[in-house]
Amino acid sequence: MSHIPKNVKYTRTHEWVQEDDDVITLGITDHAQTMIGDLVYVELPEVDTHLSSGEECAIIESDKTAADIYIPVSGEVIEINESVIQNPNLINQDPYGRGWLLRLRIHGKVGELLTPKEYIKVIASEAH
Repeated sequence: MSHIPKNVKYTRTHEWVQEDDDVITLGITDHAQTMIGDLVYVELPEVDTHLSSGEECAIIESDKTAADIYIPVSGEVIEINESVIQNPNLINQDPYGRGWLLRLRIHGKVGELLTPKEYIKVIASEAH
């Protein structure tokens, strides 16, 4: 079973979200990075980009597949993790720490997010 921190929330599309007042930090889950494999490329939006809830906000690629990353809330990109662009493998090594993708100043409410327990059920249902 993948590592699932209790201090963040999750999406059904395998992103994690950490809320801090009107800012969220977004990354992909340990489960997602395991499924995708060793990452070789990360494309992130530019700072000041406006993103709408449900919109693609990043692309990550391994040597075997590519995956789109989606934002669960509308807002303005205020910071991107330049380190993962230079070294995509940081996401494989530390998806909930140094492998975060971007920070967004949110506009409105964050959409439906899953608790760690609910996310575990999503992973379990995909395994069957």
